[in-house]
This record gives sequence, structure tokens and C-alpha cells, in this order.
Amino acid sequence: MPSDPSTLAGYRLLGRLGAGGMGVVYLGRTGNGELAAVKVTHAEQADQADFRARFRREVDAARRVVSPWAVPVTGADPDAPEPWMATAFVPGPSLGEAVRAHGPLPERSVRILGGAVARALAAVHTAGLVHRDVKPGNILLAVDGPRLIDFGIARVADETALTSVDMVVGTPGFLAPEQAEARADRIGPASDVFALGCLLAFAATGRPPFGSGTLDALLYRTVHDEPDLAGVPEPLLDLVRQCLAKDPAGRPTAEEIAARLTEDTPGVAADWLPAPVVRTIAERSARMLALPDIDPTQPGTAPGPPAGPGRRRILLLGAGAAVLAAGGGAAWAGLRDDDGGGDGKGRTPAPTPRTTWAIGVLADLSGPAAEIGRAQERGARLAVEQFNAKHRGKPFTLELKVSDDRGDVNRVAEAARRLTTDPGVVAVLGPTSDDTGYAVRPAFEEAGLPLLTVSAGYNLLTARDEGSSPNSTVLRAIPNHLYAGMHLAYALGLLDDVKRPGVLQERTDDPYSWQIVRGVGFGLGQQGITPHYRVVPGRATDYRRILGEMIEAGMDAYVHCGVRETAVLAARALTRLGFTGPRFTGQRVFGSAFLKDAGADAEGWFVCTPVLDPLTRKEAAAFVAAHRKRYGAPPAYYTGESYDVTTMALEQLVKNAGAKGVPRREGLWAALQKGKYTGVMGGYTFDEHGDLTNGGTFVYAVQNGAYKLIGSAPVLPKNAKKA
Repeated sequence: MPSDPSTLAGYRLLGRLGAGGMGVVYLGRTGNGELAAVKVTHAEQADQADFRARFRREVDAARRVVSPWAVPVTGADPDAPEPWMATAFVPGPSLGEAVRAHGPLPERSVRILGGAVARALAAVHTAGLVHRDVKPGNILLAVDGPRLIDFGIARVADETALTSVDMVVGTPGFLAPEQAEARADRIGPASDVFALGCLLAFAATGRPPFGSGTLDALLYRTVHDEPDLAGVPEPLLDLVRQCLAKDPAGRPTAEEIAARLTEDTPGVAADWLPAPVVRTIAERSARMLALPDIDPTQPGTAPGPPAGPGRRRILLLGAGAAVLAAGGGAAWAGLRDDDGGGDGKGRTPAPTPRTTWAIGVLADLSGPAAEIGRAQERGARLAVEQFNAKHRGKPFTLELKVSDDRGDVNRVAEAARRLTTDPGVVAVLGPTSDDTGYAVRPAFEEAGLPLLTVSAGYNLLTARDEGSSPNSTVLRAIPNHLYAGMHLAYALGLLDDVKRPGVLQERTDDPYSWQIVRGVGFGLGQQGITPHYRVVPGRATDYRRILGEMIEAGMDAYVHCGVRETAVLAARALTRLGFTGPRFTGQRVFGSAFLKDAGADAEGWFVCTPVLDPLTRKEAAAFVAAHRKRYGAPPAYYTGESYDVTTMALEQLVKNAGAKGVPRREGLWAALQKGKYTGVMGGYTFDEHGDLTNGGTFVYAVQNGAYKLIGSAPVLPKNAKKA
């Protein structure tokens, strides 16, 4: 940014690596060409005495740890007007980025990862410290092995002075039970070992062992539930289980873990990581090599002839040679001065100007949500075709680039890569599902490619941890699941006879069901309604017994917070039990399959979902007619919203194209987030996080085997006072 400093304490600041609520991290360069990550705190933070104390502790803790597998401190000044700390720069992704972009690591990679991180933790514990935040985001992957970073909440073992007794410190999903329960007197080196067990499970399976979702859900499962270790390789399973023992005394030490994972210690070769991860490291190293030399000209000197590679480039090349060699010819070819494409005199022909760009679609076209994914593709395709017909190549022509992720989190990274690595793709409609979206969000963030979703309501697609950079990638044109649950509760509250609704959370899709339950609970609480809760595992099938017990407890209405398959079981059971009260459910149940599978048992159910039927809107008449002409059928649910969001993006791309008529990814998300758009399905405005602001949940009743639109769900409880 223009306001950023150019130098700091001998470091030449080349650009931002990240920013958050606490400060900014810059890429810095020393006088001898070495690169560093320079963390600079905000001035307003520095004015707080307790903040300086914490920052000084972070610096002191990092300096006390001596390990080849921990990133070393290269400079710091906690007493500066804006306290700063510099550490060696690692041009690789975090473990979290790598796994979400490329999938789980193979067993050998996990063994090497675990051995190196265990050695780093052993050094932390030898220094008398506890890290307390061992998580995928704090492990950087380098060509010669992983590196442990971030000692911001590390503390001396047995020290509690700077930690509230009731404060949960660490990252939910990667902290120990004693941390989850804020038992400060029990937090010690064994807590880091528990986190290491979570880390190994995540690396091997691609998912945290205690699932994902809201803070309360993660803390509860960490303390009370057994970890989900399905997919952890058998040779590692016993060790991971021991690391995840609930009792700290039952866990091995970091030294013991390192000794058990000594099969391969990573050396200079890049073969400890899968090839796609190595390519990511190579690409990042290449970008570092491509940074311009920006040393200022000394006063009174004339510019000299063009210089060869500076010392910084030579140093980087030496450090990254193995990465570039392992990363394949593409990264290396991009760095050559003469790739054979010039005129023999060092000149390269000007590239042919691009005249065609693409809107991407990342969707489930052949998996469990294919009905939605195909509707989304059709809506986007119709929008692009109409755009091209209207503009006739001016200012540019667009095509649709479609990538099928099959609704598979293990496939979605590959499907997303076809879009994120194509510089002609300027925006992407998708994904269809929550889990695939969360898996590839880091890849889209890294590419700076806007991701526009009309069906994924998982809150963490747009929410960010405190201290992290705010979302500037995902734009969500539906309510998130928490708000959808609130809207459902407000709709239920319109029925005066409901006094004791039964709310069932089934855990087939735990993040979805938990968020819906929390939203429903909040909405009912605002209306003074006390529900009867029941939580069942996803594998439960005896719904007649489960719901019979809820009816005996006084349930007069039923809310199903779960997926379609279990809603069918619930519908059948309620019919057999003779239950006649209102029955409500949400987005994951909506669709033709529920009507087909539940049959007559679906009659009378209310389904709250974030889509409208285009056939019910007079504003969509022209769109419906165009769809019938193009596809020979009326548009399905989600088609209209996909058409709207794609058209919204196209119109903004034209505005951003400028005199040169070139559409760009850069600035598109921010312009859409700040804008206001009215489409055939309604209006769209977004908050600062990229979430829809104007309601967006609609209530349908199942009547005669079909969905009948009742109307918009309330956005406020019935007893709320109007402003």
C-alpha cells in the first residue's frame, strides 16, 4: 500500500505478506540480500502496556528455541514506537494451505512432518516453554522440511500471570482438553503433544480429528468425544491415538515421538513432499526471484547499464535450486533470460493481446449435489451467452470454463486448480457444497480469484479468525447457516400454538447441523420459546424410538437439523407415531429427492431454503422464457440466483475494464461487495465480510407432492419492535 514504509531497521520492505487486526507482516530484505518476514504491530496496539509485554514475551520465547525445524528470529525491537520482529522467510505454503489445496499427505510425508515438528517441540520444551498453538497454519512447508512458527502465545511452563484463568488459549480443533476447559494449571508440554496428534491426523486425512464448526462444538468434542481417525495409516494410528489421550499423563513426550518417527529425516532433496506441493513451493520461490531490484540510485550518480541478476537473486537461486529443479520446467522456464522465443538479439516479441476471458464454474455436476450444480452451470452459461450477444465483443468476449468437482473434497483441489491457474479466468461461480468450498478457499485466496457462491452457507467461508486478514475472496449470495437457522426459528414462531418444539441435531454433516441448531436456538430464545433438544449420531436409524421419546417429553413441533436422508427417516417415523404438529427443516433437505424418497410422509413439512422458484416471479419472466428456449425446460431451483450473480459480476467487470477494455480479477470482489444489484430473483447487497445482508431465506410447504412457496422467512422475531 502507498502508506507502507519502504525501510525498517535495516530491512528493505518489498511488499506485504499479510495483515490483520494486530499488525502487518512484510517481506523484507537485508543489506546482504537475505529475505525475512517482518512483523510490525499497529501503533494503537503498541500504546497498550500489556500488549508490549506479550510482544516482548513472543520475541524472548522465539529466541530461546534453537532447532533447525523452528523458524529463527533474525531481528526485533519490542520497544520501538511500532514493535517489530523479523524471522527467516520460508517461501512455502502452510500445512493447512497445502492440504486444503492438494489433499492429504502420503504416509511417508506425514512421518517426516511429525518427526521434524516433534523435534522442534522438544526444543521448545527444553527451553522451558509451551507453544500452545500447534496448528496447520503454524507449520510452513519448505523443500528441506517443515518449520514451526508463531510463538505469540507461548509461555514458560507453569506461568499463568499473563493468562486469564477462564480464557481458552489456542486454536479450537487443535488444542488439548485441558486448554479447552481453560485449566491453566494443567497446560504443559503434553498439551503441545495433543495438538501434534491433531496435526498428524489432519495431515493424513485432510480433516481435523474433532471435526469443524463453531467454537462451542469444537471445545465440547475435544473434551468429551473420541477423535475421528478414519484414514490415518495403520503404522501411525497407535502413535496418533496416544498423542490424543484425554489425560496428559498418558501422552508420549515430544522426544519419544521424534524417536518413533526417525525413518526419514528430510535433507536437501524435495522428495519428502508430493509433487503438487513442491510445485507450489517452486511457484512461490519463482515469484520471489521475479521481484524487481528496487535499490535507490545514489545522489549524483548516473544510471548505469542494465545489471545482471543482483545478489538477492543469486542468494535466492542458491536456496531455491532444489525447489525449482523439483518443481518442473515451467517454473524454471519462466525465469530464463532467453527461452528461445526472442529474435536472437535479446528481444522478445510483444505478446498478442488477449481478447477472450472466462467466467469459471466450480460445481458438483456428477456427485451428490449434481441437481444443484447443473442448475448453477445453466444459469451461468445463459448469463455469459446473453452478455456476448449483447456486447458483440466490446469491450471483450467471455466464455464459460466449467470444472466438475463431483462434490468430493479429495477431488476438488484438482478441479479448482484448472480455474485458479488460468489467468484468463476472472471470477468463479461456486462451489456447490460447504465442504468443497472450505477445502479450496485457500487456493482461491492465493490466486486472488473471486469466488461467488449461491449455495454454500458454511460460516467459515467468509468468517476469519481474529488477527487474520479479512475475507476478500468469497462473496456469498445466500444467508449463512447460522442466519438461516434464525430465520427458520422466526418462521416457526409465527405459529401461536407452538410452545415446546423439539429440535433434533443429527451429525451426518456436523458443521451444517451444528450451525443450524445454534441459529434455531438463538431465534427461539429471542421469542421466549424453550425447545427440547436431542443430538444423535449420523449413523442413527431408529428414528421411531428417538422421536417417540421427544414426543413423550412434550414436543409439539419438530425441527430437523440435518440432511435429507435422515429427514426421510424422521418423516416416516413421525407418520407412524401419529404426530400431527408442524415439521420444519432446512436447506440440506430441500430438493426433489426428499419428495421422492419420503413420498406421502413429506406432506405438510415446511422447508426453509435460500432459493426462489423463478416461475413464481414476474420479474423473471424474460429469464424463464430465455431458459426454455435455450434448454427446452423451465429453470430449476438455484438457476435464477446463479444467473443473477454471474450477470452482476459481468456488469461490474465492464465497469472495471476501463479504457483498455481489459477485465481484471483485481478489485472485482471489493466492487461487488460495496455495490447494490437487482436481478431477476431479487436484490443483492453484502456486508463487509462478503455475506448477503437482506434476508434471503424462503419458506416452502410440501403440498400434494410438490413445494409451494409460502413466502419470505422473517428476519426478526415476531415480538421485535419495528424501528
